[in-house]
Order: sequence, then C-alpha cells, then structure tokens
Amino acid sequence: MGATKTEEFNLIDIRMAELAKALGHPARIAILQYLIAKRECICGEIVDELPLAQATISQHLMELKKAGLIKGAISGVKTCYCINEKGFQEAKDAFIKLFQSYKPVTECCAPDAECC
Repeated sequence: MGATKTEEFNLIDIRMAELAKALGHPARIAILQYLIAKRECICGEIVDELPLAQATISQHLMELKKAGLIKGAISGVKTCYCINEKGFQEAKDAFIKLFQSYKPVTECCAPDAECC
C-alpha cells in the first residue's frame, strides 16, 4: 500500500482532514446531534438511542474523542461523554474558513467540457 504523504501538507490541512474523517460517518453525526440536544454528559443512553451495538458505538465514540470533538470522563464503570467545546469550535472555525474562502466564478471549465 502506498504512503499517504500527509507530512507533505500543512498542519491546518492535516487537522481539517482528521476532523472530516471523524465526521465522515452518519453514526458519528447522530452521536454528536444527540449530545448537542442533551446538553449534558451522557453515560449509557447513547446505546438506547441508536440502532447499533454497544461495541460499534464505543468505536465511534473513540473516533470522536480522538478528533477532540467530544470528551469523556469515567464515572464508576461507565464513561460519560459530552461535547468538547474547544474542539467543536475549532472544527466550526476551520470549516467556515474553508467554505467562506470560495468565491463563485461564472465558469469553471470550457462551456463544452465533459466535466460540467
């Protein structure tokens, strides 16, 4: 398998790719939406809310935590999760900056190009 060559890119682009990867599964979006709606730490309730096995949800939670979008704390035998405000704001700012940098153009290709 070929090298990803991520070291060839700047740290901001690498971080945005990590965030995009963490957001790249509908279960992770559902988990984030649930945590946002609850506005508190959630321990075991996520499993009751999503049509996924506990092990699968744990894997998605781990990816979101690794990306810094959520944080977790051990409470007895359970780990409770909530939105990591700092990581969430970082992601929001990065994606807003990316999308706002786009300036519409009248034509991106030749009028008869196959790509458009």
